[in-house]
Amino acid sequence: MLHWFDSIILGIVEGLTEFLPVSSSGHMILTNKLLGYEEAPEKLKSFEVVIQFAAILAIALVYRSKIAQVLRFRRTESVRGLDIGAFPKRRLQLTHVLIAIAPALGMAYVLRHPIKELGFSPYPVLLSLIVGGIYMWVAEVLYDSGKIKRTAETMDDITYRQALVIGLLQMLSLWPGFSRSGATIAAGMLTGLSYRAAADFSFFIAIPIMTVATGYELLENIGSFQAEDFRFFASGFVVSFIVAWAVVVGFLKVLQKVKLKHFAWYRFALAALFWFFVMNK
Repeated sequence: MLHWFDSIILGIVEGLTEFLPVSSSGHMILTNKLLGYEEAPEKLKSFEVVIQFAAILAIALVYRSKIAQVLRFRRTESVRGLDIGAFPKRRLQLTHVLIAIAPALGMAYVLRHPIKELGFSPYPVLLSLIVGGIYMWVAEVLYDSGKIKRTAETMDDITYRQALVIGLLQMLSLWPGFSRSGATIAAGMLTGLSYRAAADFSFFIAIPIMTVATGYELLENIGSFQAEDFRFFASGFVVSFIVAWAVVVGFLKVLQKVKLKHFAWYRFALAALFWFFVMNK
């Protein structure tokens, strides 16, 4: 029996972890376990799709002006205090976005059945928490060493080549628990983006790629939605939206103080908790 209070907790967890490089799937598995669900019931899997959609809407709200500019609905705008007019010769274009999302979407389509069979099995998620943390740590060490030349201070400085490399490394996020934002932020830094530009671009390309993925999952699970579950789904949706919006805005404000290595340490600690509560039966 699913309780509406569970939807509040799960909505908070989804909102907190979806766009940070900490593995939302790892957190959801652990949370389900702590709530007493040995395996997520089909209805709960549908609920997770709904709250993920709420998180997508939140990120779209944060970047609404940039979306309008990329889609050419607006010619100029300010993006979080940065006047885009300061870069008259270069603009982030829809082409950059398409290049960055094509590899992961294509690979996800080709491997959709193996990925679905693998699902969110505990062992692959546990391993990805550790490997993903090491990947992020190494990326930041190389970035801080000065061996990587910083060529893009904002999203508008990103080249097609950088967008492609980020897109290719984003495929790592098809491994459940690896973290899409962790894969793309680290990839951005490895290709010469500033930490802020890497985070912005990671969040920005999450909008289309997660919309496609969530839309597919909604169609797959449409039969699980029942009218009597409205309060359960609605409460989680609202909470996930509010928390995701606050997390992204807050993360962008403290970006220079919170480095990838801090998230790497967090992932290692989460892996230990994951092992104790989920794996060590």
